[in-house]
Amino acid sequence: TNGGATFDTYREILAFVRGSPFHLGGGLAFGNDGYLYASFGDGADVGDDSFANGQTTSGFHAKVLRIDVDKTSAGKPYGIPSDNPFALGVGGAPEVFAWGFRNPFRLTVDRATGDIWVGDVGENQWEEINRVERGGNYGWPCREGAHDYLSQDLVKCPSPLGLTDPYFEVRHATPNTRAMVGGYVYRGAAIPGLQGTYVYADYIQQEVWTLATDATGALRSTLVNPSGPNGAFGGLAEDDDGEIYALGTLTNDVYKLVAAAPGAPSSFPDRLSKTGCVEPAAPARFASGVVPYTVQASFWSDGASKSRGLALPDGATIGVTPEGDFDLPIGSVVLKQFERGGRPIETRLLVRHDDGEWAGYTYAWLDDGTDAVLLTGGERRQAGGAPWHFPSRSECMRCHTKGAGRTLGLELAQLNGDLVYAATNRISNQLATLEHIGLFAAPLAAPPDALPRLADPAGAGPVAPRARAYLHANCAGCHRTGAEQGRAAMDLRASTPLGQTQACGVATALDRVGTAEGLLIKPGDPAASIVHRRMATRDAKAMPPLGSLVTDEGGRLLIEAWVRALTGCSDP
Repeated sequence: TNGGATFDTYREILAFVRGSPFHLGGGLAFGNDGYLYASFGDGADVGDDSFANGQTTSGFHAKVLRIDVDKTSAGKPYGIPSDNPFALGVGGAPEVFAWGFRNPFRLTVDRATGDIWVGDVGENQWEEINRVERGGNYGWPCREGAHDYLSQDLVKCPSPLGLTDPYFEVRHATPNTRAMVGGYVYRGAAIPGLQGTYVYADYIQQEVWTLATDATGALRSTLVNPSGPNGAFGGLAEDDDGEIYALGTLTNDVYKLVAAAPGAPSSFPDRLSKTGCVEPAAPARFASGVVPYTVQASFWSDGASKSRGLALPDGATIGVTPEGDFDLPIGSVVLKQFERGGRPIETRLLVRHDDGEWAGYTYAWLDDGTDAVLLTGGERRQAGGAPWHFPSRSECMRCHTKGAGRTLGLELAQLNGDLVYAATNRISNQLATLEHIGLFAAPLAAPPDALPRLADPAGAGPVAPRARAYLHANCAGCHRTGAEQGRAAMDLRASTPLGQTQACGVATALDRVGTAEGLLIKPGDPAASIVHRRMATRDAKAMPPLGSLVTDEGGRLLIEAWVRALTGCSDP
């Protein structure tokens, strides 16, 4: 109720031209000094000249402002604190408290100390947490994190002297963060062990972390929610008692941070052999009740071979949505095992729990091949003789989007193909088999021959259906109507006509990735098509953005050939 305040008391205090719809910032808080603090981003699209705002002391973009809303000054409906860096208007805007931010998404105040904290969203490499000091220049775009920015202008950024490094930084290469939204220093009473600890969230990774010093004085971050929820947290909030809440922008839910039960063990088996999904004495083999399946178009997994399986509760059946996606019942488990050189390196389980929500679990195989161990976070290490990325639980759900029904690959068009069933050594159409053994809740609408079927991207058929199948499998989990696809609103499902994908002939509002026009797909010109260019890299601009460390050269060549052959957006 905010003490009885209503929107009837609204009055405009400060206004300026927004410019770009990106990098707006958005922090607003009263400090312990009684002044109002506000954070604003540089207002730039990716690839714009961020120097226009980032390293200027005039204007309000890329700044933290501090004003006195209880006073007026020089015709303004607010006053200027006398100790602001440019309070007299000499050398910068009087309102400016600090500058050099890219997208200071959330600003908060430590109620105990008065410290100002900002989560600043990075671009290519680094995310920042900043403890903001009066007159501080936090470096953007000369610096990203505590490092020279990749596109640094040596004329405009001759030296890092005088620039303030972040209090804490996280690199994109470590699977911890992609879009730092900041947080609060915990000052509540319900979780004594967190007292004085900074709690922050990441929007893309859908994770909440704590940040504190260890016994050596080094900063250490600890994941709070390894098993969800997967809310794409747009920020944290603090109540009057100092307790912290996470705001789920995808779920439209508010989650409260609470203490874990003392000594509560993990509810999920720590070894693959204990899950019941595999043979306990030979965990590389799926249990007898697991139904094997394959897909027409496979997601690229750095060249690893894959085995897939589906387990349903006894007596349960599979629903099929109007779009052809499988709707699996509570208690279902989807298995995927990755192998290199004939040896398993990872097994992933996607589980639908009793609350109806899905969660992903990653098991890394021991070197001796006897079993696989449950991981609590993401890792990158050697596996099968080459680097391999083991996804965190939140990363699993980042790809297995809610809009795609969570179970990527389990759909009519993907399973409408033959499989050799090892138990009988017979070849059969998978949809016909699933219907024959009574696993569909309702009869199929038509025989498999009359149902949609994706082409094999590695097959020998026409290029267009193979390319569309590849994009469907590798991109449409996120890039589809209704999914959490970030900043490029494409629909790359194979069933969507090319002209309706919002990709063909459509320019991005963001990074043009070295192209002149910034078109996602430019018919006839792969080099000028962002979709193709982002497939060819494995840096911060790579697509897909996680799960792969090696470019799929075969897939890239397929998309290149398809785009080159396109004559327009009405093509298939």
